[in-house]
Amino acid sequence: MKVHYDDAVDALYIELSEETPDGAIELSDGINVDTTAEGRIAGIEILNASSRMDLTTILSYSLDVDKSVSALNAQ
Repeated sequence: MKVHYDDAVDALYIELSEETPDGAIELSDGINVDTTAEGRIAGIEILNASSRMDLTTILSYSLDVDKSVSALNAQ
């Protein structure tokens, strides 16, 4: 997962996979979920991000994945 923020247009993008998006589902005005042709979620786009959330919080997070939990979910 990668988080990208473009302050020139105040847009936040949460990249959930390296798959190429083929379309988008609009959840609400300015919030879109990018999907692949197979219907997999590739990312989340949030426009006017600074007015919707605390950017310092999302831009300072780190994610540690417990491999044992990931292995259990794959079964």
